[in-house]
Amino acid sequence: MSNSKQAPVRTRDDMPWWLIFGAWLVASASTLGALFFGEVMNLPTCVLCWYQRIFMFPLVLVLPVGMFPFDHKVVRYALPLASLGWLVAAFHVLLVAGVIPESTTPCTQGVPCSEQVIEWFGFVTIPLLSLVAFSAVIALLVMAYLRGSR
Repeated sequence: MSNSKQAPVRTRDDMPWWLIFGAWLVASASTLGALFFGEVMNLPTCVLCWYQRIFMFPLVLVLPVGMFPFDHKVVRYALPLASLGWLVAAFHVLLVAGVIPESTTPCTQGVPCSEQVIEWFGFVTIPLLSLVAFSAVIALLVMAYLRGSR
């Protein structure tokens, strides 16, 4: 008889949990990044950025509720938040790019929504980072849903 323990065998059933976990990691990193930009670097926050935060921050709390114990229905609660956040982020990216005129923005007071506070590598802005994060969360949630519905 051998006393050695075998590593747990991963099955396809584990994949949706890992995808939800990945979405939670992206949402957590995005939340920490937004808090770092606003609270540590003291960068001004426009109205559209606040709306994006409204949709991203709850994902950090909603996704773990569906992970412990695993409930594939968490996608039903998280996907609408991520999708609405994606729409706001896409609008913001188009506004910063000049595709949408500034006159259509909700930023009538405070920081202009078309202002580029950060621009890395000549094209990476905070709205683009938000759009990428929401896109990643949506992709992971959709994959988790498709894997879990089999």
